[in-house]
Parts: sequence; structure tokens; C-alpha cells
Amino acid sequence: MTPLNVALDASRIRSGGGVAHLLGILDIQNPLEFGIREIHVWAYARLLEMLPDRSWLVKHHPPALEKSLSRQLWWQATKLSQEIADAKCDILFSAEASTFCRFQPMVVLNQNMLAYDKGVLSLFGFGRERFKQLFLYYVQKRAFHRSTGSIFLTQHANNQVQRRIGILPNTAVIPHGVSDDFKRAHSVADLAIKRGEPLRLLYVSPVFEYKHQIEVVEAVKMLRERGLDAHLTLAGGGSGRGVKQLHQQLSRIDPDRQFVKLVTFIPNSEIVDLIAKADLFIFASSCETFGISLLEAMAVGVPIACSNRSSLPETLKDGGEYFDPQNPESICRAIEQLVHDPRRSRELAQRARALASGYSWSRCASETWRYVVQTYRGTRSESLL
Repeated sequence: MTPLNVALDASRIRSGGGVAHLLGILDIQNPLEFGIREIHVWAYARLLEMLPDRSWLVKHHPPALEKSLSRQLWWQATKLSQEIADAKCDILFSAEASTFCRFQPMVVLNQNMLAYDKGVLSLFGFGRERFKQLFLYYVQKRAFHRSTGSIFLTQHANNQVQRRIGILPNTAVIPHGVSDDFKRAHSVADLAIKRGEPLRLLYVSPVFEYKHQIEVVEAVKMLRERGLDAHLTLAGGGSGRGVKQLHQQLSRIDPDRQFVKLVTFIPNSEIVDLIAKADLFIFASSCETFGISLLEAMAVGVPIACSNRSSLPETLKDGGEYFDPQNPESICRAIEQLVHDPRRSRELAQRARALASGYSWSRCASETWRYVVQTYRGTRSESLL
């Protein structure tokens, strides 16, 4: 069969897991093995600079993507389809389901669960962020129903989205990968011999209400009141209401920053080492499409205390200690159970590391591009009937 030219719209990918996913699926040597001749990427300049230079990878930089958000969305809605057609692409893969593009056939990738969880939306109050997520819900609902195929990172996300917007005819669950750098690292945690030293707790995640950093800080305060010299590092920036609430709480609980450290930015090259040096990794989100930071901690082999919400149990399975992320006492008990049972803590960490070994970017890339091509072939077959 004739190889395809695939259009990849990365114009709404700005940070975090979205960038990691994009780099991961483009880390391939020969797209012809999937039935692809060229991949054309539309993105802003800084992201294009991060992408590899390959003979089969064509980079497009529309000036509108360096303008205001409204200009970017207008370009996507009115210009992108024609640019894809001019590049002689056969199918569009939108790396974010929040798209206004009308090109057909199209495969969309779901990377946002906030719009589908009413309980989480209530955490935002009635401010700007809540209305933003409601707007994205309607944009994504339209895109899902106009798409030829939809990719989800977890079965939980697949089920949750279809429960809210209705049945989608062609879906696939293709999980994230994880860098080999995390798999090569080894946790230095040994809770059995660290009772005379501070307990180093780590939570890597941007600060938002649904990430529950406030409840984690409260739990660490409880641990200290119960005799554990626990120190917490919160790594990850943020802005808005969630950050304001966190600073207010820290001013009350730890004004001198004696046991809570905030790190707003971590270079990717340092995240592996940061996780490896932790005694225990905490992941307290109540809404995740996948949870890339959780997978990275699993790959390193550090003991994990994890939220029992959303897609997280699907990823961690029986490799960690679970808690209710909105209950500081529950978080505190989960950490205590890991600290006071070092043998079980090590067994859980080893189980999590084994689970993480099944995730790779090569697998994610292969399954993603094969699904895109199969979706296109399916539309062509249907048109001949």
C-alpha cells in the first residue's frame, strides 16, 4: 500500500506530559515500518526546536502560534485544514482533543480529564479555571464526535469520556511510555536504616486544587506531631488559586519552611536524581488522564503512597499504598504504613518497578502510528463499499 503523509497538530501542546508524549512518539527511526512516508508537525517555535531533525519529519511554524490564544484558535479553526491539504497530508492526528480543526479524517488524543469530572470541577469554585474547563468540555465533545478515531491513555479515561459524551465508534487505549533514564536509575531509599535521619518525602506535580498539595502538607504536619521527622519537597510550579491557597496554608503550618520545601522548576535532567534520592514518593491527584510522574517514580523503584482516585490505580495496581487524597488523615496513615513496615515497602516498590518495565516510548509510538494508519485505511475501505 502507498505510504501516508500524516499531519500532527501540536499547536495546543505547551508543557508537561503533552511534550513528553510528543517527543516519545516521534522517537522513531523509520516511519515506513508503520506505513508512513512523512509526518508534518504544526507547532510553536520553542517546541519545534525540541523535536528531532529527521528527513521524514517536516516542521511547520505558523506565525499565529506566537500570538494571543484567540489568534491561535482562529488559525486552527480557519487555516489549519487548508495548510494540511496543501502539504498533501492524508490524515490529521491532533495531539490534543481540544481542537477546532475540521480536517477529515482525524484522530484525536485525549490528554485532559478535568472537563469530565464534576467533583473535581467543584474544587475550582466559580472562577476562571472552572469556566475554562467547561468550555473545553464542549470543544472536546465536538471534536470527539467529528473524529474518525480517538486515543485514550487509560481505560479509565476512555470509560469516563464516553460515559459523559456518549459512545464513540473507534477508540484505542495506548498508555504513555517512560524514559529509559528512569528505568536505569535505582532508588537509594532504605527505610529500615533511616529511622535516625529525616524522612524525605517527595511530590512532583504542578500546584492545582485537584493535586491536593494542601492535604499532603497537613498530613506531613500530622506525621511530625506523631514523632516522625518528615520533610516534604513539593516540586512543580503553578499559578492561580491553587498556589495562593498553598502559600496561605504554609504560612500557617510551616512559616519558616522548616519541613516543607517548594521547588518551582526542575530541569528534566534532574528529575530522575530527585526521585531516586527520596525515601517515599507521594502522588495525591484526584484527576489524572494517566499520571506520568507516578510512572516515573514506579520506574525508579521508590516506595509510593498514592491517591485512590481516577486512573491512578489502573497504572500503579498493587505497587503502592493508597489513600483518599482529600483526607489528610488517610494520607498520613498510608505513609505511616510504608515507614513502619520496611519489608512491605520494599516489596511494593519492587512490584511498581516491575509494572513500569512494561511501559516504553517505542511501544507507545508503534501502537499510536499503527492505529493512525489503520484508521485511515478503514475510512478508505468504507468509502469503497
